[in-house]
Amino acid sequence: VQLVESGGGLVQPGGSLRLSCAASGSIFSINAMGWYRQAPGKQRELVATIATVGRTNYANSVKGRFTISRDNAENAVYLQMNSLKPEDTAVYYCNWKDVTGDYWGQGTQVTVSS
Repeated sequence: VQLVESGGGLVQPGGSLRLSCAASGSIFSINAMGWYRQAPGKQRELVATIATVGRTNYANSVKGRFTISRDNAENAVYLQMNSLKPEDTAVYYCNWKDVTGDYWGQGTQVTVSS
């Protein structure tokens, strides 16, 4: 499975960004997609995940501000990020899990700064 992310960038505090991730390759219909992030000097952490049937899970730090969604027909996952804070600054990675393994995108930088 290959994952390609897009949508990162520089935004002011309080602003919004939408990340996209498209999967290609050997796709199993039963899977989970998600977003993780890694800030400088910190470990990679879960942001949000969404299962094939739509069940979602969010980190406490983003609940109420971020929304994960997916398009199963397009094998794509999205992360709508609102009310962004400087502490959201990180490289955001798309993740895909299925019976064959655990796959990662190359990452996209999100910087929240005035």
